[in-house]
Amino acid sequence: MATNTTLLAKGLRNLGFLVLLFIASPISLTMSFKAMNKLADEKIFIAYIFIGLSAILIIFTIYFAFKTFKILLNALFDS
Repeated sequence: MATNTTLLAKGLRNLGFLVLLFIASPISLTMSFKAMNKLADEKIFIAYIFIGLSAILIIFTIYFAFKTFKILLNALFDS
């Protein structure tokens, strides 16, 4: 039961990117909601666009987390 080092390297690289996504996703959503309060009524659609993009980013972050942990488990346990 040896560790697959190339797959482990890929998993650790993805894990580093995942940490950045864990930080960027909630910050972008928070900034979008704050933009709703700051923008005037005629430019409110910009805030709604950013909220939609932030929601998509959060969904992608969750998907990418499952994918990354699957890679790490395959690298460690050699299934």
